This record gives sequence, structure tokens and C-alpha cells, in this order.
Amino acid sequence: MAETRTLKPEEWELWDLWTRAQRLLVRELDRGLQRDCGISKAEFSVLMTLWQAPGRQMRVGELSASLDWDKSRVSHQLTRMENRGLVQRTQYGADGRRAGIGLTAEGRRATQDAIGVHAGNIRRYFLDLLTPQQAAEIRAWSGRLIDRIEPHRSETTGDDAA
Repeated sequence: MAETRTLKPEEWELWDLWTRAQRLLVRELDRGLQRDCGISKAEFSVLMTLWQAPGRQMRVGELSASLDWDKSRVSHQLTRMENRGLVQRTQYGADGRRAGIGLTAEGRRATQDAIGVHAGNIRRYFLDLLTPQQAAEIRAWSGRLIDRIEPHRSETTGDDAA
């Protein structure tokens, strides 16, 4: 059995401070998308994934895998977004299955608007507070953390280790 260890008070304080800062940052970024763009974080995730895809469309299964969401969640999210005119189902294969999803003109406009707003908020709440050295340290630390949690990430995704 592994030895049970606890944290020192200053380590608990650091952990609490970091998790609070992260929650507040994510909350503000989410609020900015909703307030300034009228879209949710989930919608932004779908829009950005499609925005970066060749032809601004992809198979629904690929979208699900890319977002690391279960297929049911993706299906419900896409139905809501289709009803808002942000995405449209596309056909893949000779059998005409509705297995694809693509951005509509409205979805492309919403994505472009959201990219600018979100980037501005990321800069205001995160990047502007960092020196170049701090940014480099956070980048290196984040890469090490990812490698510890997902040690085979670079082998399966082709990403270079950070």
C-alpha cells in the first residue's frame, strides 16, 4: 500500500489559490462568450473545431473524438446549434447518411466574432498579466503536466512534447 502523504499548509494554500484562479478565469471567459457573442462555451468548442477542419466540416464521429465528448452529448449539442442556424448536417458516403456537420454562413460569422472577443478576453485576463519569462515557465510546466497525465500524447497525436 502506498504511503499516505498530506500537503503542508503552504502547499494547500498554493493549490487552493491556483484552483480558484483557474475557476475564475474560466468563468470570466465563459461569461464573455455568452455576454458578447451570445454563445456558450460548448458552442464555441464546436464552432472552433469545425472552423479548423478542412472545408469547415467533418464527420460527427470525428467531431466527437476531437472534443472528447460522448456521441450523445455531441448529438444534442448539434441539434441545438442546427436549430440556431450555426451548423448544418451534411451527407457523407454513397448511402446518404447524415453523418457530417459543417458551419453555415451564420456559424462562420459567429465563429469569427467569437474568436476576436475570446482572444481579447484571454489577453486581458491572462496574457497581459504575464512577463515573457512567466509565460515560458507556464508553457514548460503545462507541457510537463500533460506529459505526466497523458504520457503517450505525443505518440498518438503527433504533437511534440512541450
